[in-house]
Amino acid sequence: MEFSTGFGWTRLPVLAAAFILGSVLTVSAQIIPPFSPPAAAPDEDAEAAEAPDVNDPDVMKGIDVDKLDWGQLAIDAGTLNDLIAAKKRAQAAANDGMNWSSNANANGSSTVTVKQSVSSFWDARIGADMTVTSEPRTMSEFLAQKAANGGSLPQSSGSAWAAATAPGAGSIWDKTAVEARVNPGAEQSKIGASLTKSVPLSSDTSLTLQNGYSVNQQGTTAVPGIGGHITRNYETDQSAKVTLTDTGTSITAGQTLSTTDDKWLRKFGAEQKLFDNVTVSGSVGETSQGAINKSLTAGFKKSW
Repeated sequence: MEFSTGFGWTRLPVLAAAFILGSVLTVSAQIIPPFSPPAAAPDEDAEAAEAPDVNDPDVMKGIDVDKLDWGQLAIDAGTLNDLIAAKKRAQAAANDGMNWSSNANANGSSTVTVKQSVSSFWDARIGADMTVTSEPRTMSEFLAQKAANGGSLPQSSGSAWAAATAPGAGSIWDKTAVEARVNPGAEQSKIGASLTKSVPLSSDTSLTLQNGYSVNQQGTTAVPGIGGHITRNYETDQSAKVTLTDTGTSITAGQTLSTTDDKWLRKFGAEQKLFDNVTVSGSVGETSQGAINKSLTAGFKKSW
């Protein structure tokens, strides 16, 4: 397998990410329409006046109900399906728009993420992950940023990516995921693919098997008299995950092999859902130095 790319072409994703960010900032700068005051509460006297009374004249007097054309209210089933499909297309078009988010970091920088759907057929997406720093305006801000970053100022960086999720190949595997990422500032690029197969073991237990393959490329900038150097690292990982739906428990066992380590590194982990949106997970894994890496984390996730 030969994976050769120069880093000259990596300027294109940077320009695309810059264009996306510029579009987002332009849209966010539009003037918000003035606030419309809420409609006044209806007057109780007016409601009382509009309430029907037994002495009011009968508006249906003189109308033969049997001669009314009730066919005007009939809706063809095909027409109703077209209306539902049009509503779904409108919702999908709204979801396919550009999405962006920004989070402030403790060191004074901001993490900006921009993504946009390209095709809903294979769930293809493009985006950029950026770390944006602001120039200190005062000496106190300058000293605070240096103190928060170990004596140096934070630097802006970013990477562009593209991802797609496609169907599998019949009964062999269920889903195929492909992702490519380029970080021009660090002269790094990565392309990877994963194959996933889910097998139900019982009504509340399932087994998920996953095989992943990736190529990581690292380049060095050429200097006068010394040419640039490119190194590649090939990595494969295999994992099996058992999920118990009733208890919210999942157990994972896997192993990873890369050309830099040249040996299988095994890992075992478990995750437990305590209650809504709160989970606790732990893992034990081998490292290339021979030591054991242990971790225990708790997470909270909420979407709205």
